[in-house]
Amino acid sequence: MRRIISVLMENEPGSLSRIMGLFSQRGYNVDSLCVAPIDDSSLSRLTITTQGDDRIIEQILKQVNKLIDVLKVQDLTEGQHVERELMLIKVGTRSEAVRAEVKRSIDIFRGKVLDVTPKCYTLEMTGTSDKLDAFVSTMSQTAEILELSRTGVCGLARGDKAMRTN
Repeated sequence: MRRIISVLMENEPGSLSRIMGLFSQRGYNVDSLCVAPIDDSSLSRLTITTQGDDRIIEQILKQVNKLIDVLKVQDLTEGQHVERELMLIKVGTRSEAVRAEVKRSIDIFRGKVLDVTPKCYTLEMTGTSDKLDAFVSTMSQTAEILELSRTGVCGLARGDKAMRTN
């Protein structure tokens, strides 16, 4: 089962390495990883997407929480949450028919055109992982995908629930 784990940690050299080392040592796979400082630049928020049953996820949460750099750990998939992922994708648009179809798909998926050349478009798409997967599938049937980059999932719990240090 796909799980999204959010970690509030100290923004120090080696903090991310220790957390990822824990995953590696125990044979847990990381599907995606997104990390950046928060409003307090001494802290970072790490969002990890992984797979596992309840027992494995509970073990991961407990072991990550024991690390000295970690302040809080939360399984976002246990409750209501908002998640988004960013994708940049470059597609070949060598004919007017392909350009028109790409533009139609961009409108349907609510994406943005970031760069245009005579031979390609660079596009931005945000949404759930499923939405981005569907867009990639559509583009692969419409145009040649020249290059693709995805950020990985970033998420927050819905409502008043928040990961804070106080």
